[in-house]
Amino acid sequence: PVTDGSRELHSLCAQLEFLLQFDLKEKRSFFGQRKDYWDFLCQGLARRRQEHEGVRFVTSLDKLKTPVGRGRAFLRYCLVHRQLAESLQLCLLDPESLREWYYARSPFLSPQRRAEILGSLYELDSVTFHLAL
Repeated sequence: PVTDGSRELHSLCAQLEFLLQFDLKEKRSFFGQRKDYWDFLCQGLARRRQEHEGVRFVTSLDKLKTPVGRGRAFLRYCLVHRQLAESLQLCLLDPESLREWYYARSPFLSPQRRAEILGSLYELDSVTFHLAL
């Protein structure tokens, strides 16, 4: 299993975060806080499901104060529960929402790139992750 001490894990998480932040439009909350990929994921999942267990888990963690911290915790939760590809796919189903959150250079706006990314993420479902949540 992949654990917190794995260098590959840190590289994977950094790449995932880079991908989710690449060409992300700058948005602000009502109170002026900058939104991040965590907000994109929450909005995308809220449109598709009643409630995602990962979102509920992350929002219950009082120590997490920033969208980036919540996003990182969500990625780890999804890796442990083998839900990353499915969760991201749900967020990528709505082209209008994608254009609302991302500029044109985002690989998520390219159907071919999006399929390649999701294919790679679905392969991660066969990997066992033992991470501290």
